[in-house]
Amino acid sequence: METNEAKPTVLIVDDEKASTELLRIGLAHLYPVLTANSGEAALEVLAAHPEVAVAIIDQRMPGMSGSELIARTAELYPDLVRIILTGYTDIQSLIDAINAGSVYRYLTKPWNAGELRGVVDAAMQLHLIRAENQQLQAKLEASNVVLREQNVEWKREAQGRSRMGDILGSSPALQQTLEFVEKVVRTEDSVLVQGPTGTGKELMARAIHYNGPRSDGPFVPENCGALSPELLASELFGHCKGAFTGANADRKGLFQTADGGTLFLDEIGECPPELQVKLLRALDQREIRRIGDDVTIPVDVRIIAATHRDLEAEVAKGNFREDLYYRLAVFTVPVPSLQERQEDIPMLAEHFLEVAAAERGRSIPGFGADALAALQGYAFPGNIRELQNEVRRAVALVEDGCFITHDLLSPRLQSSGLQPSAAAAEGSPTSLKASLEQYERQVLEEALRANGGNQTKTADSLGVSRRTLVERIARYHLR
Repeated sequence: METNEAKPTVLIVDDEKASTELLRIGLAHLYPVLTANSGEAALEVLAAHPEVAVAIIDQRMPGMSGSELIARTAELYPDLVRIILTGYTDIQSLIDAINAGSVYRYLTKPWNAGELRGVVDAAMQLHLIRAENQQLQAKLEASNVVLREQNVEWKREAQGRSRMGDILGSSPALQQTLEFVEKVVRTEDSVLVQGPTGTGKELMARAIHYNGPRSDGPFVPENCGALSPELLASELFGHCKGAFTGANADRKGLFQTADGGTLFLDEIGECPPELQVKLLRALDQREIRRIGDDVTIPVDVRIIAATHRDLEAEVAKGNFREDLYYRLAVFTVPVPSLQERQEDIPMLAEHFLEVAAAERGRSIPGFGADALAALQGYAFPGNIRELQNEVRRAVALVEDGCFITHDLLSPRLQSSGLQPSAAAAEGSPTSLKASLEQYERQVLEEALRANGGNQTKTADSLGVSRRTLVERIARYHLR
């Protein structure tokens, strides 16, 4: 295959013309050679000739010294392979430069032809290996893009099936709930959302509100278990100036704030008995009275309540008013635990990973098969909230550009006794090794077919050496 790319070139930098000419003669029959008689001139040559792969630099030169030129080229041209040429013994500076990675090898004056060729050949081979690695890395990155696009499409399809916006999942347990919710959202009746802590009851309540007839109105949440009875009453109903110590001005309550929309009462099971009476009256009469006021104020709100408790059992124990329960539970929406919808864990974990990585400005391609198997095998007593915190923890620990692996999960998941099976490792869409090998095999097959099986042409078209191509063909048993 013809190519217009210039061949890898050697640059000789030496202020002594005789030395420069001897080096040029010794290498010209092997590689294209350029010369420069100073560090400043060398920088000009490098700027004009990106094909320079190896530079032989004299250590002692007037003006910009060889050490200074090495430092500059290490900064400007990190892929350049640098060989230092020295006519005097400064072992420590050579050792420092080599240890810092700035210098590949060194030659001492006078040199012999065999030593010169051996060092330059090795340097050129290093350049070619680096170039091939960069090409392979580009192909790996391209395959990561393909995998991520597939994951995005997979998530988009699943979200379309859920039909409830931010609620991710396609498991039968969740779909059954969402199918019922789609009927509930058409009404303006009260709804009781029940489920374990951390299952996303508020998210479900928001979905009911924003998919219903009151979607243009406000959604106002309040946690009934987070405040004292007195403060909760003031929050919900408001108060007049002077109603109690510290009431320095009139204040609207959340019932008024939510007028025309939805008031979400989270943890309604924690509501104290004295406040349950006031809530029942507000729901029945559709009006409230602020604390310290004699005037009633009409309100137009839909109530969505949520609890992790069994309210029917609480009614039987006398801890919750029966009439209020039936007023709230016109519709009861059960939210399944994460253990009941394990099929949704990969999708949820990927979503939380994307959010956490974006917040931190990180680039994390996904989960390894071992980590994903551990997540799917864990019971998650804290449900979605625990999964979200687990993913945020892993994102904080993983190196940028790397997959999250089993060892980055918290000890309770690592010690759960669940290890990824061979089938899981091979079949998981997030298995980097399997996915990339499949992609590489496909690329090789297509390239060989396009070039009629000619390995030399195929290697040129892929931008790799024929040796690399032969190794890949053998690995994948291609003919």
